[in-house]
Amino acid sequence: MTPTSLPSAHPTPANRESLKLHWFLPTYGDSRFIVGGGHGLPAGVARGDRDASIGYLSSIGRAAEDFGFTAALTPAGAWCEDAWLTTAMVARETERLGFLVAFRPGLVSPTLAAQMAATFSRHAPGRLLLNVVTGGEPAEQRAYGDHLDKAARYARTDEFLAIVRELWRGETVTYRGEHLGVDDARLATIPLPTPPIYFGGSSPEAGPVAARHSDVYLTWGEPPEAVAAKIAWIRELAEAQGRTVRFGIRLHVITRDTAAQAWDEAGRLLGALDEETVSGIQQGLARSESTGQAAMAALHRDRRADGSWRDPHSLEVIPNLWAGVGLVRGGAGTALVGSHAEVADLIETYADLGISEFVLSGYPHLEELYWFGEGVIPQLARRGLFDDARAERGAAAVGRPFLAGAR
Repeated sequence: MTPTSLPSAHPTPANRESLKLHWFLPTYGDSRFIVGGGHGLPAGVARGDRDASIGYLSSIGRAAEDFGFTAALTPAGAWCEDAWLTTAMVARETERLGFLVAFRPGLVSPTLAAQMAATFSRHAPGRLLLNVVTGGEPAEQRAYGDHLDKAARYARTDEFLAIVRELWRGETVTYRGEHLGVDDARLATIPLPTPPIYFGGSSPEAGPVAARHSDVYLTWGEPPEAVAAKIAWIRELAEAQGRTVRFGIRLHVITRDTAAQAWDEAGRLLGALDEETVSGIQQGLARSESTGQAAMAALHRDRRADGSWRDPHSLEVIPNLWAGVGLVRGGAGTALVGSHAEVADLIETYADLGISEFVLSGYPHLEELYWFGEGVIPQLARRGLFDDARAERGAAAVGRPFLAGAR
């Protein structure tokens, strides 16, 4: 089945579990403006004007865990700091927060990767989640010494994850594949619990690998119809493997007390951009082999062509889903924009499709986290979409340190 049709049935609210919320650690720096770069653009493009020190990243992490977030995604690539070293340090400065860290087949051996995950899990039990990054940017892959084409990269990812899974089961592994081979590989310590595997990818090559290995399939923030089709596609592939897969979505967010305030903020972010900057970033992103990146670019292509992108509302794909971030940022390029209730409404729409995990971010990441935590999380809790006890604990622990005065 290709991702072109809607699923025949959606989960009902009565069958939904509490949503899992994840935030983001901007290891390339943070800003009150959109930080461009990533996904195939040169190293050094993504640089915020707020230093991504361990102290600052830890402040984001502590706030996220106080609001009840499950984990924080950390980016991977030449344009940011190393995710494994950074999260290992931030883990010491936090208590409960998990870290969604990149697994990069081809850039590290499967045995070493399995060992790294086991070591991380030993020192931070239950706090490691793994995001498989196969690589959609040929120039970046070559910079790391990887010269395989896209289809071969996904085939290698399949072999990589098969080896890792066997090692985590405590087996001694001898494996000979087309791309990878190990002899008598074994781990001294296996991770308990086993880290969940998160996997994204919209291409025909990605789907079967995701269905075979992922615990959570991730999509970027496309309109609900496209997301529903992708869920149906992966669900059918997984069922053919005798597996079930959970689903998550990656989005930015701009949420305020009123819709007008949120759209004013979107306009402020756009006001800092110019045509030369946008064109330059888009030319770089056009070199990506990522099907998902192409889908993000399509959401704002017409508005770039006619120059109307300077009006924030012109980039509203559907009500409250905004494509403005993707003008200068690779990867996830859409944001939930609106009042707290409107943002919660759209989250509920995606949840009704079967999305149970939301990976969110905003500029700056610390301040936008407070806006979301104080504004949207209570909305989700009242609707039965988010665990009330965690939401209440977060509100009590975090309080309103600086946003109260701004309102």
